[in-house]
Amino acid sequence: MSFIGLDKKKTEKLAVKLNNLLADYMIFYQNTRGLHWNIKGEKFFELHLKFEELYTNLLLKVDEVAERILTLGATPLHTFDDYQNSAQIKSIKNVSDGKQGVQTILEAFEIIIVKQRELLNLSADASDEGTNALMSDYIREQEKLVWMYSSYLNK
Repeated sequence: MSFIGLDKKKTEKLAVKLNNLLADYMIFYQNTRGLHWNIKGEKFFELHLKFEELYTNLLLKVDEVAERILTLGATPLHTFDDYQNSAQIKSIKNVSDGKQGVQTILEAFEIIIVKQRELLNLSADASDEGTNALMSDYIREQEKLVWMYSSYLNK
């Protein structure tokens, strides 16, 4: 058993998956910062603000996921090399078109939500309520954001 009463083998597997999620969150965060900085066009003011709201929210999640990894007794990834090598989300560069930016956000959410659902199942199997609650809260919030960003693109 781990120091928080969970099966060590299960928490090790969770920590690996959480580190992978952390890498995706960091790339998603940096991509969203770039969108915020580089957005141009008629929807500039609206999207500039929405991208700032999103990257601020992502930064909080980065910290929460890293702290959960530590709580499970592992070390969070913390270099950009680690993030780029582990993340499924790829870095974007010089995107200034609003629709393209929103599309990349939707694609990132798709990756993140799928990974969080997997973590939800693994954490339930491990009786890890801390990770389970975190993933459940993230999924609920992000499903609504997907609906909102999809509506922006008339999808």
